[in-house]
This record gives sequence, C-alpha cells and structure tokens, in this order.
Amino acid sequence: MSRNALTDEYLDEVRRRGVDPTDLPARAGVSPRLRTSIYGGRCLSRPAFLDRTERAQLEVDLRHLHGALTALPDRLFDGDLAAFAYACGATEPQVSAVLRAGGRTPGRLARADLYHDGTGFRLMELNMGSSIGGLDNALLNPVLLDHPVVARFVADHGLSYVDSIAEFAMVLHAASGVPAGERPLIALADWPASFPELEGILRNGADALVPYGVDVIPCHLGQLSVSHGRVWLDGRPIDLLWRIFLIEDLLDPASVTLIEPLLRAADRGELTIFTPIDVELYGSKAALAMLSDEANRHRFDADQLHSLDRLLPWTRMVQPGHTTVDGEKVELRAYAVRHRTDLVLKPAMMHGGLGVVLGWQVDEAEWCRQLDAAMGGPYVVQRRIRPVPELFPATGGLEPWLVRLGVFTFDSGYGGTIVSASRDLTGTVSTSLTGATLGCCFHEPDPADPPPA
Repeated sequence: MSRNALTDEYLDEVRRRGVDPTDLPARAGVSPRLRTSIYGGRCLSRPAFLDRTERAQLEVDLRHLHGALTALPDRLFDGDLAAFAYACGATEPQVSAVLRAGGRTPGRLARADLYHDGTGFRLMELNMGSSIGGLDNALLNPVLLDHPVVARFVADHGLSYVDSIAEFAMVLHAASGVPAGERPLIALADWPASFPELEGILRNGADALVPYGVDVIPCHLGQLSVSHGRVWLDGRPIDLLWRIFLIEDLLDPASVTLIEPLLRAADRGELTIFTPIDVELYGSKAALAMLSDEANRHRFDADQLHSLDRLLPWTRMVQPGHTTVDGEKVELRAYAVRHRTDLVLKPAMMHGGLGVVLGWQVDEAEWCRQLDAAMGGPYVVQRRIRPVPELFPATGGLEPWLVRLGVFTFDSGYGGTIVSASRDLTGTVSTSLTGATLGCCFHEPDPADPPPA
C-alpha cells in the first residue's frame, strides 16, 4: 500500500489502462523547455500526489517551523543577531555581512526537503531565501497533463498544482519596489567562481520568468558596478539584486572586494538585496539543532512543539560533553559512536549534501575520525531518517524508489512541490547533479482554495 490512496488509485489506473511506463519520460525528453531546465529532459514514470490531509498538515507544520526558527535570536540570544550567527557556525566575515544586510524577520520563502518514514514527513533539510532551487518544478505538470490518462485522473479527482514560478515572480516584483504594471530589472547574481557552470541553468530560469512581468539578467557579482546612486549591470540600473550566492561564498578571500560596494549601496538605500544574507542562518542545521534540543522546549508554544516533534529528527551540535536523547542524559561522543549506523554527520552551514558523512556507510574507525575532526566545530549529528520506498511504474511491473519531496512555501502558504527520487535504497544523499531523477506533484486542494486557473 502506498503513502496515500491517491497514489494507489493512480497505479491501479495505469495498470488497468496498460500505460507504457516510458510514456511520461518520453514526453519530457522531447520538450525543449524541459531539456534545458533542471529536468534535463528526464522525469519519473509517474507524478507524486499529496492528499488533502497531508497538504494541510504540511502547511501547519511548516508555518510553525518557520515561526520557531525566526524567533531563535530573540528567544535564545536576547535579540543578539551576531550571537545567533556565531552559534550557527558563521565566521567573522559572514557575521559582518549578516549585520550589514540583515535583521528583518525573514519571509516564508523556503524549500523543505522531506522524506516520509511511514508515519509522517520528516525534515532532512530546510533551504530558506532567494537561493533555493527547483522553483521551475511546475514546468513538468502541463507536459504530463498532455497524457490522456494523467489528464483524466487529475480531472476526476479534482487535483491541482501550484505554479511556483508565478508565485515567485510576484514575490520578486514586490521586493523590487517597482509599481504594479511596470517591469523591474533584476540582477540574478551568482558568485564568480560558480557562475560559468551555472550560467546556462540561470538563463533558462530567467527566461521562464519573462511571461510573469519581470526582466531578469543572470550575472556574477564582479559584473555589477556602483555609481551615481544606483547599482548597474550592462549599463542599466537594476531595481533588485536577486542573491543566489551563498553565505559560504563569503569565506572566499575575494569576498570583501566583491560584496563591500554592494553592502555600502544597500546601507545608503540604493540597493535592495533579495534576500538578506542572514536568511540562510535560519535554515542552517545548527538552527535545527537548537529547535531539536530538549533544553529549549520551554521556549516554544504547544502548537510549535507538536509540529517540531512531527518534522524534526533528533539533531545536536557536535560538542564535547553531555546532551539528551529521548529524555535520557548521555555523553554525546559515546552515544554517536555507539549508534553510528543510525546517525548522519553534517556541516552546519553547507548545502547540497557537501561534507555529509553517513554513519552506516563508513566503518567505526572512519566515523570516529570524522566525528573527532568535527568536535567543537560547526557540525551537527542527526538521527537517520528511514524513508519508506514508493512504487513507480517500470517495465515488467512496479519498482521501489526513495522519494524526497521539496515542498515550497511562500508568505501566501503552500507553494508547490518538486520531487527527487533514486533507485538507491541505501539512503545515500542524492541530488539531480548526482543521479537523482526529478518529478512533479499534484495535490488535492482544500475546499477553501480558489479553483485552478
């Protein structure tokens, strides 16, 4: 039996109608927009589905998670943003940038990466702010709806999907300060070192936003200049800097030269940086460890605690001394060694699976070496999520995959879902860059939702 009845009903429909499992991937392969997007012309053999109950629970839990995270500086550090940043593992250059271009309560723009363990969704990682990827997930939904069986199933069950690009375009337009009806000019700014590799993907993303009333030019920070009270790109004054470079990029020795003129422009009110650099602190693994720590439970209300208990696996900073596990006081290193095969070691402020050590995939000696190297530094140890495989149509029958849902949220609420799945059932960190196959999601709307366009 699948995670929800919608999936079972869809698989039964596909079986009854004799749908070839290669049909949907083949449609993705001939779509020019999908070939140049994050999908690379590939997709899963079926969409994912969220039923009404699942979507409503995620909406509640992710709202409470956001509220708890953004309250951390006040509740744990008496409003001291620098102290919060240092506790998250930020270095002096990063903290300086945070204090120069941060301090406002972050909006709900985020992507929560979730696995389902058979009892509910568990949070692997939270990506917050303007650098989140996968927003072009809804490029795939209309391609799949060209298939008659998918179209009939979606119609018969009253399913819908969110165009995350359209939602994001509205957020960009509002952040630019340009009046409604006018097109803002937005610099999509990456770091110089990574820009050559990502330029093609960024240009495709910029093109996808054109129909939604915003003009976006991909660039790197070295291409921007400041003069005459404005920030300029290719001889044109920009209305917004859309930041996709990451807080870890500020560790680059060249960061001061690159970022300081822009921070000064922001100080003078000549530039809006979307989103401020401090937003990434709230999505750090260290921030999740603060929420997970039983010593902090009294800082949050009952509704927040219910959501945190549902979403968060046990997570602790890798520090010498004692901590609690399910109410029991233990010495952290001894516990981590004893329970190696149930734990993951992660850098507190890195992204994309970088630096992650899966305890069940290394021997005890290597685990101890990695653990000791991380001790006292910006690392967390986290309890392993054990996702239940989901079934997908395949030649000869159904095939199990491990599925990760990337659930987007905006200030307006649920913002769509991108699906990432792998045939590797061992729990290895898998992304679209390391072999995962992507898909999209249809959801059962709440009765109060507006009808789909």
